[in-house]
Amino acid sequence: MIIPALLLGYPVAFTLGAVSIFFGTFALGIDFFQLLPLRIWGIMTNFTLLAVPLFVLMGVILEKSGLAQDLLETSAALFGKKKGGLAIAVILVGALLAATTGVAGATVVTMGVIALPTMLRHGYDRSLACGTIAASGTLGQVIPPSIVAILLADIMGVPVGRLFMATLLPGLLLVGLYISYVMVISRKNPLVAPAVTLKEGTFSRAEIIKSLTPPLVLMLSVLGSIFLGIASPTESAALGALGAILIAVSRKRMRWSILNSAALETVKLTSMVFLILVGATAFGMVFKSLGGDQAVSSLFYTTGVGSQFTFVIVSMVVIFILGFFLDFVEICFIVVPILEPIARSLGIDLLWFALIIAVNLQTSFLTPPFGFSLFYLKAVSPPEIKLSHIYKGITPFVLIQIIVLALIISFPNAVLWLPNTVDKMNGLL
Repeated sequence: MIIPALLLGYPVAFTLGAVSIFFGTFALGIDFFQLLPLRIWGIMTNFTLLAVPLFVLMGVILEKSGLAQDLLETSAALFGKKKGGLAIAVILVGALLAATTGVAGATVVTMGVIALPTMLRHGYDRSLACGTIAASGTLGQVIPPSIVAILLADIMGVPVGRLFMATLLPGLLLVGLYISYVMVISRKNPLVAPAVTLKEGTFSRAEIIKSLTPPLVLMLSVLGSIFLGIASPTESAALGALGAILIAVSRKRMRWSILNSAALETVKLTSMVFLILVGATAFGMVFKSLGGDQAVSSLFYTTGVGSQFTFVIVSMVVIFILGFFLDFVEICFIVVPILEPIARSLGIDLLWFALIIAVNLQTSFLTPPFGFSLFYLKAVSPPEIKLSHIYKGITPFVLIQIIVLALIISFPNAVLWLPNTVDKMNGLL
């Protein structure tokens, strides 16, 4: 009943809440919901989830202060003279913005406005240009600090810092494979990604350093404080938000209108996430009380999905298919709480399971018909860009993401090496 309602366009939070109240009242009685306010209070006072609005605020301020534009212009000047250089610059900037913002929508829109016209003007293939921008903009869903990782860590009961460390290697692997794909296709057919000389992109060494230093320092400060155990993810998020404001002030780009706009956008996005979480909490209460979790577990076991490997593959296929129609927030709060107890009962490492879900959810931003990055990009694209160009362009990048997901599933120890090593250094293992 929930998925048809979502496909009809009803708001996620209200759909979850309404369906839960209807079935809960009918089957369990209205008194059952006396515990719901206490569950909601627990969500609102969750210190870990406080990192969500703080990281969002950091990303929005950096985007509105013009830092993203500076990075794109500088990187385009550095790499533009190479075949596929503009596309490589977009990928690197996307990765850097991912490590300082974690907000996919802002990154895709910013690069769509700035980079796409430049790439088209210099003869880049429309599909390649669109695919590069859309895929690079979603790196923030994997590269820490990732909002997806924060939500998954809370749902799965794993430390956010460890999940951030686990997502670092897959994120860098995606960046490397994206760049490799662009280099191969540009060598094979130079006309799709020609080398260019940007007249407007002449920068001195001092200007390049001035452009690249602030995001690098901010990234190292935020992630370094988490990885070294100096600060919790929430505390580092506060540090990142303050750092973003200071960068904007140092560039003389912080005005009251920018701060006000960033605060409003942060409130809107955070409110959406937490409203969905409240609705998902009501859904989870009713679902478990009606024996839904046991029914799903029995279904997995009776259909022969009782082994770890088979369960993981089936789970990833289900999440991948749902990503065509649902947003990552909806999948996190509806599907993951159903899968988590089964994974725990099978003895699956929940940190690794959260990691492969995070990488899988990244594809939900790119897969049609409801991939959010596709709509973000189309909204800011020139009129000559059709949805067919965007769909064609993202296809190889989705395949790359599937390859990375397969590698993570096949070699779990490789991606868990960093968090395990850091824990050993800190005496936690």
